[in-house]
Amino acid sequence: METGEVADRHRERIVKAATRLLAEGGPDAVSTRAVSAAAGVQPPTIYRLFGDKQGLLDAVAAHGFVRYLAGKSKRRSTGDPLADLRAGWDEHVAMGLAEPALYTLMYSGFRPETETPVARAAFDILGKHIRAIAEVGRLRVPEERAAALVHAAGSGVTLTLIRTPADQRDPELSVTAREAVIAAITTDAPAAAVPATVAAAVTLRAALPELPKLSPAERALFGEWLDRLTH
Repeated sequence: METGEVADRHRERIVKAATRLLAEGGPDAVSTRAVSAAAGVQPPTIYRLFGDKQGLLDAVAAHGFVRYLAGKSKRRSTGDPLADLRAGWDEHVAMGLAEPALYTLMYSGFRPETETPVARAAFDILGKHIRAIAEVGRLRVPEERAAALVHAAGSGVTLTLIRTPADQRDPELSVTAREAVIAAITTDAPAAAVPATVAAAVTLRAALPELPKLSPAERALFGEWLDRLTH
Protein backbone atom coordinates (compact mmCIF):
# COMPACT_ATOMS: atom_id res chain seq x y z
CA MET A 1 0.00 0.00 0.00
CA GLU A 2 1.41 3.39 -0.98
CA THR A 3 1.84 6.06 1.66
CA GLY A 4 0.54 9.53 0.93
CA GLU A 5 4.05 10.80 0.31
CA VAL A 6 4.82 8.02 -2.16
CA ALA A 7 1.51 8.55 -3.93
CA ASP A 8 2.23 12.28 -4.22
CA ARG A 9 5.65 11.57 -5.74
CA HIS A 10 4.13 9.14 -8.21
CA ARG A 11 1.41 11.65 -9.09
CA GLU A 12 3.96 14.38 -9.74
CA ARG A 13 6.14 12.14 -11.93
CA ILE A 14 3.16 10.89 -13.89
CA VAL A 15 1.77 14.38 -14.52
CA LYS A 16 5.17 15.68 -15.64
CA ALA A 17 5.66 12.69 -17.94
CA ALA A 18 2.18 13.13 -19.41
CA THR A 19 2.78 16.85 -19.92
CA ARG A 20 6.00 16.10 -21.79
CA LEU A 21 4.31 13.47 -23.99
CA LEU A 22 1.43 15.86 -24.67
CA ALA A 23 3.85 18.54 -25.86
CA GLU A 24 5.68 16.06 -28.09
CA GLY A 25 2.74 14.25 -29.66
CA GLY A 26 -0.58 15.71 -28.56
CA PRO A 27 -3.35 13.94 -26.60
CA ASP A 28 -2.98 10.70 -28.59
CA ALA A 29 0.57 10.35 -27.28
CA VAL A 30 -0.69 10.34 -23.69
CA SER A 31 -1.47 6.62 -23.50
CA THR A 32 -1.36 4.70 -20.25
CA ARG A 33 1.47 2.54 -21.54
CA ALA A 34 3.57 5.48 -22.75
CA VAL A 35 3.02 7.52 -19.59
CA SER A 36 3.77 4.63 -17.24
CA ALA A 37 7.01 3.93 -19.13
CA ALA A 38 8.05 7.59 -19.13
CA ALA A 39 7.23 8.01 -15.45
CA GLY A 40 8.77 4.70 -14.37
CA VAL A 41 5.60 3.34 -12.77
CA GLN A 42 3.27 0.42 -13.44
CA PRO A 43 0.04 1.13 -15.42
CA PRO A 44 -2.20 0.24 -12.44
CA THR A 45 -0.64 3.15 -10.54
CA ILE A 46 -2.10 5.56 -13.11
CA TYR A 47 -5.57 4.06 -12.81
CA ARG A 48 -5.36 4.12 -9.02
CA LEU A 49 -4.34 7.79 -8.88
CA PHE A 50 -6.30 9.25 -11.81
CA GLY A 51 -9.07 6.79 -12.59
CA ASP A 52 -8.65 6.83 -16.37
CA LYS A 53 -6.94 8.71 -19.19
CA GLN A 54 -9.40 11.60 -18.97
CA GLY A 55 -8.66 11.96 -15.28
CA LEU A 56 -4.98 12.12 -16.10
CA LEU A 57 -5.56 14.76 -18.78
CA ASP A 58 -7.61 16.78 -16.29
CA ALA A 59 -4.65 16.63 -13.89
CA VAL A 60 -2.29 17.77 -16.65
CA ALA A 61 -4.58 20.72 -17.41
CA ALA A 62 -4.69 21.64 -13.72
CA HIS A 63 -0.89 21.49 -13.60
CA GLY A 64 -0.83 23.83 -16.60
CA PHE A 65 -2.96 26.35 -14.72
CA VAL A 66 -0.63 26.12 -11.72
CA ARG A 67 2.30 27.05 -13.94
CA TYR A 68 0.23 29.78 -15.59
CA LEU A 69 -0.59 31.31 -12.20
CA ALA A 70 3.04 31.12 -11.11
CA GLY A 71 4.06 33.16 -14.13
CA LYS A 72 1.32 35.71 -13.53
CA SER A 73 2.32 36.19 -9.91
CA LYS A 74 5.81 37.32 -10.95
CA ARG A 75 4.57 40.26 -13.00
CA ARG A 76 4.11 43.57 -11.19
CA SER A 77 1.47 46.13 -12.00
CA THR A 78 2.53 49.09 -14.08
CA GLY A 79 0.06 51.34 -12.29
CA ASP A 80 -1.95 51.65 -15.51
CA PRO A 81 -4.81 49.10 -15.52
CA LEU A 82 -5.19 49.22 -19.31
CA ALA A 83 -1.48 48.60 -19.81
CA ASP A 84 -1.72 45.70 -17.36
CA LEU A 85 -4.66 44.23 -19.28
CA ARG A 86 -2.77 44.50 -22.56
CA ALA A 87 0.30 42.84 -21.04
CA GLY A 88 -1.85 40.07 -19.58
CA TRP A 89 -3.48 39.44 -22.97
CA ASP A 90 -0.11 39.30 -24.74
CA GLU A 91 1.32 36.91 -22.14
CA HIS A 92 -1.73 34.68 -22.50
CA VAL A 93 -1.38 34.45 -26.27
CA ALA A 94 2.38 33.89 -26.00
CA MET A 95 1.86 31.03 -23.55
CA GLY A 96 -0.58 29.38 -25.96
CA LEU A 97 1.80 29.61 -28.89
CA ALA A 98 4.72 28.35 -26.79
CA GLU A 99 2.79 25.31 -25.52
CA PRO A 100 -0.04 24.75 -28.01
CA ALA A 101 -1.01 21.22 -26.98
CA LEU A 102 -1.19 22.09 -23.29
CA TYR A 103 -3.07 25.32 -23.97
CA THR A 104 -5.59 23.53 -26.17
CA LEU A 105 -6.17 20.99 -23.43
CA MET A 106 -6.61 23.74 -20.84
CA TYR A 107 -8.99 25.94 -22.83
CA SER A 108 -10.54 23.85 -25.60
CA GLY A 109 -10.95 20.68 -23.56
CA PHE A 110 -12.53 22.46 -20.59
CA ARG A 111 -15.51 20.75 -18.93
CA PRO A 112 -17.46 22.74 -16.29
CA GLU A 113 -17.85 19.72 -14.03
CA THR A 114 -14.09 19.35 -13.71
CA GLU A 115 -13.17 23.00 -13.07
CA THR A 116 -10.39 23.17 -10.51
CA PRO A 117 -9.58 25.93 -8.01
CA VAL A 118 -6.46 26.84 -10.00
CA ALA A 119 -8.48 27.20 -13.21
CA ARG A 120 -10.91 29.46 -11.37
CA ALA A 121 -8.00 31.43 -9.91
CA ALA A 122 -6.64 32.02 -13.42
CA PHE A 123 -9.95 33.56 -14.46
CA ASP A 124 -10.04 35.60 -11.24
CA ILE A 125 -6.78 37.28 -12.27
CA LEU A 126 -8.59 38.64 -15.31
CA GLY A 127 -11.40 39.77 -13.03
CA LYS A 128 -8.91 41.77 -10.97
CA HIS A 129 -7.64 43.51 -14.13
CA ILE A 130 -11.21 44.42 -15.04
CA ARG A 131 -11.98 45.67 -11.54
CA ALA A 132 -8.90 47.90 -11.61
CA ILE A 133 -10.19 49.49 -14.82
CA ALA A 134 -13.61 50.00 -13.21
CA GLU A 135 -12.08 51.60 -10.13
CA VAL A 136 -10.51 54.38 -12.21
CA GLY A 137 -13.77 55.07 -14.00
CA ARG A 138 -12.77 53.59 -17.36
CA LEU A 139 -15.19 50.64 -17.64
CA ARG A 140 -18.33 51.14 -19.73
CA VAL A 141 -19.98 47.72 -19.17
CA PRO A 142 -20.56 45.50 -16.10
CA GLU A 143 -17.43 43.78 -14.81
CA GLU A 144 -18.76 40.26 -15.41
CA ARG A 145 -19.54 41.02 -19.05
CA ALA A 146 -16.17 42.68 -19.61
CA ALA A 147 -14.27 39.73 -18.11
CA ALA A 148 -16.29 37.22 -20.12
CA LEU A 149 -15.69 39.15 -23.34
CA VAL A 150 -11.94 39.44 -22.78
CA HIS A 151 -11.71 35.76 -21.86
CA ALA A 152 -13.72 34.61 -24.87
CA ALA A 153 -11.83 36.81 -27.31
CA GLY A 154 -8.39 36.07 -25.88
CA SER A 155 -8.79 32.31 -25.83
CA GLY A 156 -10.51 32.35 -29.23
CA VAL A 157 -7.67 34.31 -30.82
CA THR A 158 -5.07 32.05 -29.24
CA LEU A 159 -6.78 28.84 -30.39
CA THR A 160 -7.19 30.31 -33.89
CA LEU A 161 -3.47 31.12 -34.07
CA ILE A 162 -2.56 27.67 -32.76
CA ARG A 163 -4.64 26.01 -35.48
CA THR A 164 -3.15 28.19 -38.22
CA PRO A 165 0.20 27.13 -39.72
CA ALA A 166 2.94 29.39 -38.39
CA ASP A 167 3.81 30.74 -41.84
CA GLN A 168 0.16 31.68 -42.47
CA ARG A 169 -0.59 33.48 -39.21
CA ASP A 170 -1.66 37.11 -39.34
CA PRO A 171 0.86 38.89 -37.08
CA GLU A 172 -1.67 41.65 -36.35
CA LEU A 173 -4.61 39.41 -35.45
CA SER A 174 -3.99 39.35 -31.71
CA VAL A 175 -3.32 43.09 -31.39
CA THR A 176 -6.35 43.98 -33.53
CA ALA A 177 -8.65 41.75 -31.49
CA ARG A 178 -7.17 43.02 -28.22
CA GLU A 179 -7.73 46.65 -29.09
CA ALA A 180 -11.25 45.98 -30.40
CA VAL A 181 -12.20 44.34 -27.11
CA ILE A 182 -10.63 47.11 -25.03
CA ALA A 183 -12.50 49.72 -27.08
CA ALA A 184 -15.75 47.83 -26.49
CA ILE A 185 -15.42 47.67 -22.71
CA THR A 186 -13.69 50.93 -21.79
CA THR A 187 -14.25 54.64 -22.04
CA ASP A 188 -11.80 57.04 -23.65
CA ALA A 189 -11.06 58.86 -20.40
CA PRO A 190 -12.03 58.72 -16.74
CA ALA A 191 -15.53 59.95 -15.93
CA ALA A 192 -16.51 60.09 -19.60
CA ALA A 193 -20.27 60.31 -20.12
CA VAL A 194 -21.25 57.01 -21.78
CA PRO A 195 -23.80 57.74 -20.25
CA ALA A 196 -22.58 59.33 -17.02
CA THR A 197 -24.96 57.38 -14.78
CA VAL A 198 -23.78 54.06 -16.17
CA ALA A 199 -20.09 54.94 -15.87
CA ALA A 200 -20.61 56.13 -12.31
CA ALA A 201 -22.60 53.02 -11.39
CA VAL A 202 -19.92 50.70 -12.82
CA THR A 203 -17.21 52.52 -10.89
CA LEU A 204 -19.18 52.47 -7.63
CA ARG A 205 -20.06 48.80 -8.13
CA ALA A 206 -16.35 47.98 -8.30
CA ALA A 207 -15.73 49.77 -5.00
CA LEU A 208 -18.76 48.28 -3.22
CA PRO A 209 -16.89 45.44 -1.42
CA GLU A 210 -14.61 48.02 0.19
CA LEU A 211 -17.35 50.28 1.63
CA PRO A 212 -16.92 49.80 5.38
CA LYS A 213 -20.10 51.43 6.75
CA LEU A 214 -22.56 49.11 5.00
CA SER A 215 -23.77 45.82 6.40
CA PRO A 216 -23.68 42.70 4.17
CA ALA A 217 -27.42 43.03 3.58
CA GLU A 218 -27.07 46.70 2.65
CA ARG A 219 -24.20 45.89 0.27
CA ALA A 220 -26.29 43.19 -1.40
CA LEU A 221 -29.25 45.56 -1.86
CA PHE A 222 -27.05 48.43 -3.06
CA GLY A 223 -25.30 46.03 -5.44
CA GLU A 224 -28.65 44.95 -6.88
CA TRP A 225 -29.60 48.59 -7.54
CA LEU A 226 -26.26 49.31 -9.20
CA ASP A 227 -26.55 46.18 -11.35
CA ARG A 228 -29.91 47.41 -12.63
CA LEU A 229 -28.30 50.66 -13.72
CA THR A 230 -25.49 48.92 -15.60
CA HIS A 231 -27.49 46.25 -17.43
